[in-house]
Formats: sequence, C-alpha cells, structure tokens
Amino acid sequence: QVQLVGSGGGLVQAGGSLRLSCAASGNIFSINVMGWYRQAPGEQRELVATITASGGINYADSVKGRFTISGDTAKHMVYLQMNNLKPEDTAVYYCNAGIQQYGSNWGFLDIWGQGTQVTVSS
Repeated sequence: QVQLVGSGGGLVQAGGSLRLSCAASGNIFSINVMGWYRQAPGEQRELVATITASGGINYADSVKGRFTISGDTAKHMVYLQMNNLKPEDTAVYYCNAGIQQYGSNWGFLDIWGQGTQVTVSS
C-alpha cells in the first residue's frame, strides 16, 4: 500500500505565489518520477511539471518561467513553487509518482494523490 499526500493549495490573487508539497509513503522500494498535474473544471487533466530520479525536469509551456519543481525521489518528496499565478492556473492540482513496491513484480505503478485546489482570483 502506498499513498501520496499533497498540500499547500489555496486562494490567491493574480500575481501571487503558492507552494505545493507532496509526500509519498508506504511500501516504497523505488520512485522513478514525481510530478504535478492539474485539472480545471470541464477540462482534461494536464501535465504541469515532472522530475525524474536522475534529476530530469519537464514543464508545461504554460508554466515555464513561473513554476519551479523540486524534490528528491529518494526522499519521496516533491514540491511545486508557483509564482506570478494567473486566473488560468485555477485547477485541482494532483501529485503523481511512479512507484515500485518491495516484493512486487509489477514494475512502477502510477500513483495519484487526492488533489489540492488552487484558485487564482483576478
């Protein structure tokens, strides 16, 4: 059993900042990637940013230069610093990780956190 717990969402005015945190816990042997996705009302879930175990980082074009992902997959933690927030950043933000469990032959499982609401007012 593994779980991801995200936190740090809230309500902020346009131009403001928020920092999201996510911790993975449970039966974890290895994590190959951690990241953040978001889903706005009526929209599909989309990638925001990811960080791999080797330190590779990927951002959605819409957040480049404003958001910074950091963390350590070996420590099971990932963060998302969001600056210069815009109303279009309003969404539920989901933490995601590829996790391999001890004693499992299933490889890396795609695990999702419960989501945290980010609302940016204009």
